[in-house]
Amino acid sequence: MTLFINDYSEGCHESILEALTKTNREQTAGYGFDPYCEEARELIRREIGCPEADVWFLSGGTQTNLIAAAAALRPHEAVMGAETCHLFVHETGAIEATGHKVLVIPDPEGKVRPEGVLQVLREHAAAPHMVKPRMVYISQSTEVGTVYTKAELQALHRVCREHDLLLYLDGARLGAALAAPGNDATLQDVAECCDFFYIGGTKNGAMMGEAMVILNPELKRDFLYIVKQRGGLFAKGRLLGLQFSALFREGLYYRLARHANVQAMRIREGFAALGVRFLVDSPTNQLFPVMPNTVGRPAGALRRGRAVAQGRRRVPARLHQLGDRTGSGGRAAGGHAADHGVSRPGQYRTEKPLPGGTGGGFCIREKTAGKKTEPRGAPSSFFQ
Repeated sequence: MTLFINDYSEGCHESILEALTKTNREQTAGYGFDPYCEEARELIRREIGCPEADVWFLSGGTQTNLIAAAAALRPHEAVMGAETCHLFVHETGAIEATGHKVLVIPDPEGKVRPEGVLQVLREHAAAPHMVKPRMVYISQSTEVGTVYTKAELQALHRVCREHDLLLYLDGARLGAALAAPGNDATLQDVAECCDFFYIGGTKNGAMMGEAMVILNPELKRDFLYIVKQRGGLFAKGRLLGLQFSALFREGLYYRLARHANVQAMRIREGFAALGVRFLVDSPTNQLFPVMPNTVGRPAGALRRGRAVAQGRRRVPARLHQLGDRTGSGGRAAGGHAADHGVSRPGQYRTEKPLPGGTGGGFCIREKTAGKKTEPRGAPSSFFQ
């Protein structure tokens, strides 16, 4: 059975597993001060063209975002992001729990734009009676699968510099964005525009791990203290560094992301051939087709809280065939070609993404006047 829940349903790419197994009995220093982490740091510095960058390895995205906010914000400062951003919707209030407010910016493509940043600044000009916006949070690719262009990143960089703001990029699916058709922003462009960002491994073939890259000298000071205090200093840190060495040594990071996108486009073309429209025009491995209510349980419909590839009753035969054709070929490296399927009770929409950008995922249902076709066993929340 092929699942389209997410792009991290499997363990890791075979070459990473082989490297972990081969070095399993080696003894090294802990906490990221080992030869494998050092090699990974040098590979990433070379890739981004910043030999002075600090690189630290953390285990997961929410933890990385929480540590980033802790390093960047004083108690009265706030972070702003798109209303669909992961930090706002799918991190269980981790940022708010530390006392920092998240200021949201609506956008149909899940992006933060300079005009949105300026509007937030105007709305919070009554100092000292309101929180002070300080950090701009963006995701590349976004939670709805869209991609920032180089010009858009540069525009955000400029507005942040003009208003003394920090620009932070969540790169959980940065690989998918870099490998997307038409993308013109490189890792070097990301490094030039951002104060700090992370390169996601978990959703691009690694067993786990994110690489935090810090460019702004002000953020480098005492960063490791914050990592430790927030529970992010991994004792067996070499297990993280080793995976990023494998990803960047010979371009595996880009090959896996490109493969995920290519397989996703096969799925997209199949749906488009059936006349199915999409929530947004996504060039990455996150797809959000909008299914008509006349379709009962499409390939990817929910069963026991999961989006499964098998079809159900009243599904056109061609949809069954689409799910069958993708098979294992529809899998992304370390996961699957499309993001998770989401049809959450009472939240079927056709024009806007659901909170957190997960809304429709692989199956958005149109809302029917007077009643909702809620899927059986739909969970109250989904992972991203």
